Amino acid sequence: MSDSLLSTACHQWHVDHGGRMVDFAGWEMPLLYSNITAEHHAVRKTAGLFDIAHMGRLFFSGPDACRFLDRLLTNNVESLKPGQIRYSLVTNEAGGILDDVLVYRFSDFYLLVVNASNRLKIVEWIEKQRAGFDVQIDDRTCDKFMLALQGPESLGVLNPLAEADLSEIKYYYGVETQVLGVDALVSRTGYTGEDGFEVVLDQGQAVTLWERLIADGESVGLVPAGLGCRDTLRLEAAMPLYGHELDEQTDPFTAGLNFAVKLQAADFIGKEALIAAKAREDRKVRVGFTLEGKRAAREGCPLFEGDQQVGIVTSGSFSPTLDMPIGMAYVEAKFAEPGRTLEADIRGKRFPVKLTELPFYKRDT
Repeated sequence: MSDSLLSTACHQWHVDHGGRMVDFAGWEMPLLYSNITAEHHAVRKTAGLFDIAHMGRLFFSGPDACRFLDRLLTNNVESLKPGQIRYSLVTNEAGGILDDVLVYRFSDFYLLVVNASNRLKIVEWIEKQRAGFDVQIDDRTCDKFMLALQGPESLGVLNPLAEADLSEIKYYYGVETQVLGVDALVSRTGYTGEDGFEVVLDQGQAVTLWERLIADGESVGLVPAGLGCRDTLRLEAAMPLYGHELDEQTDPFTAGLNFAVKLQAADFIGKEALIAAKAREDRKVRVGFTLEGKRAAREGCPLFEGDQQVGIVTSGSFSPTLDMPIGMAYVEAKFAEPGRTLEADIRGKRFPVKLTELPFYKRDT
């Protein structure tokens, strides 16, 4: 692996415990430890522990922090309550998606978590927009660690280690607390479709917390989990992935992310373009689909109605939970109704795919 790759504080632990390390957005990260299917099932049934320290962590403070974030983001930052978190988008002037992010409001600062592949682009974008705002911006990605503990046993494993009662945290809320006696940010968030938590703390405390969670979770079936099952989990939950469902040529309404755009709120970058995009009637629709057998239709496979190409696959994989291949695609609106059968061209051979409602999986609450 290249010496130029970034690594997280738990990198050596991953290597020592059989992690298959891969280059992901310039970081050397574990793809899997045992196998993707086993790790996937553990998250659905018990718990999985993910190193997500490659995600960008940008801290905002100062008198204009809120106003500046409302200029950057499509969702409403001003109305966030202390501890509340919202999914949002960063769009360019044409309404294309630069990144999808989470914005957190805490007591005297805001946190923006961005995709690893977009961190440098977003930092550069932020610097271009900050003139006229009294705001302090700190990229703490390389001196803070972040993990995700996901699955139905997550609360039982993490709560005894936290000063705050994590059972009282609602979904998409977070708290400043202590975990194992050190300062941490704990949020009830995740990218798997399961209940769970994400924890941000100083990098120097990362291995201690990681090893404690592994040890304490062993009795309930917790396993370390890699990026491979993170992808199959998010696909079952129909969560979009930047570079697949989202890019600078795609607007939020085409992506089905209307809930993350508040056109009546602040005057954010790209607002006028998105007003026009919302009114369009010719945009494609993000849909789900299933196939029979074991072969998945991967990203880039065209979808056909007879001889006419009507869509393209953005993500596809075998679903361990559903025990069948699934995927997401953009399809022309008149061909996008659930229940319709189209054909996917997989390496020159046509396979029938059935369009379905999203998500494929939704946990019991």
